[in-house]
Amino acid sequence: MVRFVLATANVHKGNEMRAILGPLGIELGDRPHGAAEVDETEDTLEGNALLKARALSQTTGLAAIADDTGLFVDALGGQPGVRSARYAGERASYEDNVVKLLAELAQTPEPRTARFRTVIAVAYPEGESFSVAGELEGTIAVSARGAGGFGYDPVFELRGVDRRTLAELSENEKNVVSHRARALRALVEELASR
Repeated sequence: MVRFVLATANVHKGNEMRAILGPLGIELGDRPHGAAEVDETEDTLEGNALLKARALSQTTGLAAIADDTGLFVDALGGQPGVRSARYAGERASYEDNVVKLLAELAQTPEPRTARFRTVIAVAYPEGESFSVAGELEGTIAVSARGAGGFGYDPVFELRGVDRRTLAELSENEKNVVSHRARALRALVEELASR
């Protein structure tokens, strides 16, 4: 079994990553208590994910895995993008970010195309690192729907016949189609090729 220490302190992300990677033979250890938070100072998802993975690997002496995810809305020129978690401010809640997004799109006609992009980075104590990515195309709903998921999931609609939001999917359904699931499958493929 392959084992990594998980850089994220976000319980939702951690649970999702474990649910997807566990059955594929990858175990994720908890982020150590007291591990310093890393300032996400890069202007790309790749840069921030690598910052977090490298910092945790250096702190623990273990192989580390980190992710960074952004929602890119075409009508907003790609915003909130790399600042998705802090869109409504540094201490913004998920709801704060969704409210700001919907307010900024209030006058934008449908379909309001967007994509989620997740980058997964791996860093080893010897200094080697790499990253992989996954994307999910969709649209932004007029209002939030669904009780599952987290973040922007209640307003991110799947494209095609199934116009449910990610928050309307079951956990198992989301773990098959999501941007994070796609990035994690790309991680498994990358690890198998090394």
